[in-house]
Amino acid sequence: MRRNIVHPGADELHYEIRGIVDFAEALAETGIAITWENIGDPIMKGEQVPLWIREIIADEVRNNVFSYAYSPTKGLQAARDWLAVDRSKQGTELKAENILFFNGLGDAINKAYTWLHPQARVLGPNPAYPTHSAVEAAHAHSPHLTYQLDPKNHWLPDMAQIRHMVQTNESITALLMINPDNPTGTVYPRALLEEFIAIAKEYKLFLIADEIYANLTHHQPDFVSLGAITTDVPMIIMRGLSKEIPWPGSRCGWLEFYNLESDENFARYAKSIEEAKMTEVCSTTLPQSVLPKILDDPRYRPHLEKRRKKYAARAAEAVAAFAQHPCLDAVLPKGAFYQAITFSDRMLEKPFVAAAANLRAQALLDIALEAIPKSSFDKRFCHQLLAATGVCTVPLTTGFNSSTPGFRITLLEEDDATFTKTLQVISDFVTP
Repeated sequence: MRRNIVHPGADELHYEIRGIVDFAEALAETGIAITWENIGDPIMKGEQVPLWIREIIADEVRNNVFSYAYSPTKGLQAARDWLAVDRSKQGTELKAENILFFNGLGDAINKAYTWLHPQARVLGPNPAYPTHSAVEAAHAHSPHLTYQLDPKNHWLPDMAQIRHMVQTNESITALLMINPDNPTGTVYPRALLEEFIAIAKEYKLFLIADEIYANLTHHQPDFVSLGAITTDVPMIIMRGLSKEIPWPGSRCGWLEFYNLESDENFARYAKSIEEAKMTEVCSTTLPQSVLPKILDDPRYRPHLEKRRKKYAARAAEAVAAFAQHPCLDAVLPKGAFYQAITFSDRMLEKPFVAAAANLRAQALLDIALEAIPKSSFDKRFCHQLLAATGVCTVPLTTGFNSSTPGFRITLLEEDDATFTKTLQVISDFVTP
C-alpha cells in the first residue's frame, strides 16, 4: 500500500477467549472431545431460557411494528422509562434521557473508549475483561493501564496503589470497575467503592462501572451498585441482557450516564457517544421492546434466584476441588459465573510439559507451542491441557491482561456429573 493503513493501536487488540477456538477445533478433528470452558455463553452450555420468556419474545415478534421498525437512537422510550424507574426503586436517581442502548455491551464499551480523547486514559483492573483492556489500549495506542487485583486478598485491589498511579500519571481520566468481576467473580464491597469515589472526587476523574453481572451475585445483598452511593461524581454504568436472561444473541446492552450536570466536559463526552450512535441510526429493536415485559414479570426474580443458587453451588464445588491441591489455587467467586484458577509457587518453579492425547494432536501442539513464548506459562499450560484432555480454558495473562498467571473456567455446565468430571480432569492433569 502507498500508505500504512493499519490503525496504530491494532497490535493491542486481542481476544484469547475466542482465539483458542481454532486450535480446539483442529484438535477435535484428531478425535479429541472438546469441553468448552472458554466462553461465558449459558445457552451453549445447555441452559434453557424459560418458556414464559420465549413466549413473550414470540408474541412481540408477531407484532408488525415494534419488533421490526427502527427504535429511537437512544432506545425505546418504554425500555428507558422502565430502567429509570427500576433504578429509583434501588435508591439510584437516573433519568430515562440519560440511558443509551447499544448492540450488546461490547458495542457500548467500544464506543465509550473510542470517543475518549486519545490522551485520556482509563485505569482498569488486572486481570481485566479483554474487551475493556484491548479497546482502551487500542484507543490510546499503548498497553492498557491497570491496577492489580490480588488473589491473596479475595481478588480485591490495593487502593493505595490506585491512588499512587493516579497521582503520578496525569493522563488517567477515569477509573474502571467490573463488578461483579470477570474473570475473578469478586464483588466489590461498599467501603471499597466509596474509596474509588473519594479518589475520583479528589483528582476530578469520572468512574466507569461494568455491572452486567449485577443480578447474578451469588449472595445478592453483597452487591451495591455504584450509582446508589454517589450523587456528585460523573460516571457511566454499563449493563445488558445477555448474561442475565440469558440472551447473549440479543446483543442488547446500554450505558447509564450519571451526574452529567457535575462536569461540562463529561457531559460533552457523553453527548459525543450519543452522536456517534446516531450515525448508526439505532440499536436492535426486539430486545428493547420485550425488556420491560420480561424484567417486570413476577416470575423473573425467582428465575434469577434459581440461577444464582446454581452458580454459587458450582463455585463452592470448584473451590473445594482445588482446596488441597499442591499446584492450583482457587478463590471463591461471589458473583457472575466464572472461576479463576492460579498456580502455586511450586507449580511455577519449572516449565510444565505434558503429552497430547494422540500423535496427530501432539503434532498440532508442537506447532502451537513453538509460537508461544516460554515465559507465557499459563498460555502454554492451557494449550497442553486442551491437547491432552480436551478441556478448553483461557489463560489469564494473555486472555485477561493479567500479571498473575492462571486460567479461567466457567460455572455454566448444566450437567452436574460433567462439571464434577471436568474439575477432576483438570486436577488429575496437574497432579505431580
